[in-house]
Amino acid sequence: MSDAPQSPDPSPSATAFPSEKAEGFRSGFACFVGRPNAGKSTLTNALVGTKVVITSSKPQTTRTVVRGIVHRPDAQLVLVDTPGLHRPRTLLGERLNDLVTTTWAEVDVVAACFPADQKIGPGDRFLVTELAKVRRTTRIAVATKTDLVSPERLAEHLMDIQQLGVDTQTDWAEIVPVSAVSGDQVQLLADLFVARLPEGPALYPDGELSDAPETAIVADLIREAALEGVRDELPHSIAVVVEEMNLREDRPADKPLLDIHANLFVERDSQKGIVIGHKGSRLRQVGSDARKGIEAMLGTPVYLDLHVKIAKDWQRDPRQLRRLGF
Repeated sequence: MSDAPQSPDPSPSATAFPSEKAEGFRSGFACFVGRPNAGKSTLTNALVGTKVVITSSKPQTTRTVVRGIVHRPDAQLVLVDTPGLHRPRTLLGERLNDLVTTTWAEVDVVAACFPADQKIGPGDRFLVTELAKVRRTTRIAVATKTDLVSPERLAEHLMDIQQLGVDTQTDWAEIVPVSAVSGDQVQLLADLFVARLPEGPALYPDGELSDAPETAIVADLIREAALEGVRDELPHSIAVVVEEMNLREDRPADKPLLDIHANLFVERDSQKGIVIGHKGSRLRQVGSDARKGIEAMLGTPVYLDLHVKIAKDWQRDPRQLRRLGF
């Protein structure tokens, strides 16, 4: 979150390079959209095969567009994860919605996610009505979290998705039930995406899984750890900025240590107390959980120094939003 969110550029000049891939190779962008907590981030991680975006049981976890890159012999699929589209109550919410609608106008395929354990509601209708305005992009409907429901409930859910398309005059190219947790039909979804990409060279080097800066990944992992176990209203008020991230100079090459200094920002003094916890217990747990995630992601031992600060009403303050990277 130390870097401002950017909408995808279908031909990133900084990373595009000549490819020697076989004839018929395809490359392009696909985007997941949906209400908050619809399973978009978990599905992105499942398709990439590793964790590239944070997930949480709390809604509105994702605040930036993150590209996860799927490498195949026949294609390179660049997955764009977006914040959940919602009716905004703050300036931050308005900016996140703008990010969503800008993104889906610039990708090759948009996949709308509808969790099978929830009925189609006004939020879904609002999203699909907005999506219907994008004329040139292929639209796929994905029933997520199918492992949580019975076959009968899933069949009813798929019919509801089809009817939603009829009601909003949205032409679904496919309606696909998927479970990111069990892996059911995840590969099929990837195949459907690839089939709708244009032919062209790879856009990113082999082995690269995301183009998000390491500082942004680290900030998101810290925020993910802070989101767990706090009150329902608090997650929307947490922002993280990585102030410094450097390898410690006095360490031998075979025993590196990455020093990370980061600030967690909340909006009120009472929230600061919640994040820190009794005698600092909560913040220590956040630091321990985040450090493990960062070490697993970067493959380097980490010393993590966290501080909690107050940025009063930052979600509604344009100056504060700029400072925090939004």
